[in-house]
Amino acid sequence: MNLVRVWGFCSDGPHRILVLEYVENGSLDKILFSRDSQILLEWNKRFQIALGVAKGLAYLHHECLEWVIHCDLKPENRLLDENLEPKITDFGLAKLLNRGGSNKNVSRIHGTRGYIAPEWVSGFPITAKVDVYSFGVVLLELLKGARVSDWAPNEDEELEMVLRRVIKMLAENLMLEGSEQLWIADFMDSRLNRQFNNLQAKMMVKLAVSCVEKDSRKRPTMENVVQMLVSVDEALGIMKHYTTN
Repeated sequence: MNLVRVWGFCSDGPHRILVLEYVENGSLDKILFSRDSQILLEWNKRFQIALGVAKGLAYLHHECLEWVIHCDLKPENRLLDENLEPKITDFGLAKLLNRGGSNKNVSRIHGTRGYIAPEWVSGFPITAKVDVYSFGVVLLELLKGARVSDWAPNEDEELEMVLRRVIKMLAENLMLEGSEQLWIADFMDSRLNRQFNNLQAKMMVKLAVSCVEKDSRKRPTMENVVQMLVSVDEALGIMKHYTTN
């Protein structure tokens, strides 16, 4: 349910058409980054978008008969339906890879600057962990409500350096305890007016930090990501149950 469906196609000489399902609210970037958008993504919707996209990627990485990596995951390629349920689209750069092989034959850089995993440019084997990296970047953008490319204090600073600096800061803050954890509210999108769940937000920050590890072997799988997001969601459900009873 978190992938855009293909209803049909045409391949007749030079005429090539893909017919995809219509997704009512368009792409995530138009809602998340636009200050003029009529839709404000409240906290619960942001968490559910993160979970939905994680489930879509987990399906591609772990449940398909062939190993599919998207290679260009970003807010522009996440569509939101009438209920703001996310659907992954635009598989133009996607690759079917060998689960057991090194996949060194995939050498040309794929994706969009800011979301590209380090192994694309370092010559290391390409695996599904490149999508995990991109997912981590978008998690940060869901939390902050702004593009990572807009976080640089000046235009001369390299985007990768900005991301590394933010990740270092978040990793250090995650080690703080008690009242010192107020940094989470300071990092969040100001449009939320501090209306968010602290447990869910902290879990998303932890996942973002682990997903954008330089060493792909240290990144979690999308299956792990789904399990962690679901676990915090279930924990909140149990807490609400005991509170109301």
